[in-house]
Amino acid sequence: MPRLERLPEAHIDYAYGIFLLRDKHRLIKALKSRYQPTVHGTRTWGSAFLIMDYLAANPPALGSKVMELGCGWGAASVFCAHRFQAEVTAVDLDPAVFPYVDVFAEINDVKVITRCSDFARLRGPDMGKREVIIGGDICFWDNLVSPLALLINRAIKNGTQRVILADPGRPPFYELCDKLTDKHDVSLQEWYSVEPDRYAGEVVEIRPRA
Repeated sequence: MPRLERLPEAHIDYAYGIFLLRDKHRLIKALKSRYQPTVHGTRTWGSAFLIMDYLAANPPALGSKVMELGCGWGAASVFCAHRFQAEVTAVDLDPAVFPYVDVFAEINDVKVITRCSDFARLRGPDMGKREVIIGGDICFWDNLVSPLALLINRAIKNGTQRVILADPGRPPFYELCDKLTDKHDVSLQEWYSVEPDRYAGEVVEIRPRA
């Protein structure tokens, strides 16, 4: 039987050990009055929960260096910092999401580094310092497939050991998985999360080929 968690106020979810604010929470309303994300960073997307559940079942080493691509509000970043004491860098193209990341980190008493960048500007040696790279709902257009494939190739070539992406199952996501199979070990699985609600999708883990 799941443990009953008494949340301190309304419009807060508790999932995988962290607190997450919903759209109607007073702090989110205050943030939206000042910061208007424009590149889909408008809520915590379901794929973030897939990543949390997958990492809970397949954890990185404690204290790992982690980078989240297309972090949005940063739920998966905060989870990694909290659950695994990871050193996390949350990357997004839209600087308007970072105040949300900061609030999520604050209410969970963790630190998350933020960086504004697109995929093409992330350098291989810098990514290679991260043992784990994660990303949820980041391959939703056809024109994102090639930049993401190049990014993952650069990261693994420079030392990244695990790249974990989650998606509802869009065609560009599957195309990306196919594109990477020639160079790396690619494990694609159906997955579902159960907190705060049930959400189903796909998780792929890309590793260096042995």
